[in-house]
Amino acid sequence: MASVTIRSLSDRTHRLLKIRPARNGRSLEAEVRQILRDAVAPQPRLKIGSELAALGHRFGGIELNIVRDSRPTEPANFD
Repeated sequence: MASVTIRSLSDRTHRLLKIRPARNGRSLEAEVRQILRDAVAPQPRLKIGSELAALGHRFGGIELNIVRDSRPTEPANFD
C-alpha cells in the first residue's frame, strides 16, 4: 500500500483537519484517506432530464400527453 507525506501544512489547516475526523467518527488517517478518495473520484454526471422530472414530481407534477412525430426528418440544406 502506498503512503504520502505532506510537508509544510499550515497550523490552521492541521488544526481544522483534526476536528473533521472527530465529527465523522474516524481517525485522522481514515479521514484524510476519505478526503483524497472524494477528491479524485469522478463526479457523477448531472442528468438534466432526471433532475427536471424530480423537480416536477416534488411540486405535484403534470401529465403531458405528447405524441411524437414519427415522420423521418429532412436533411439540413446549407445552400
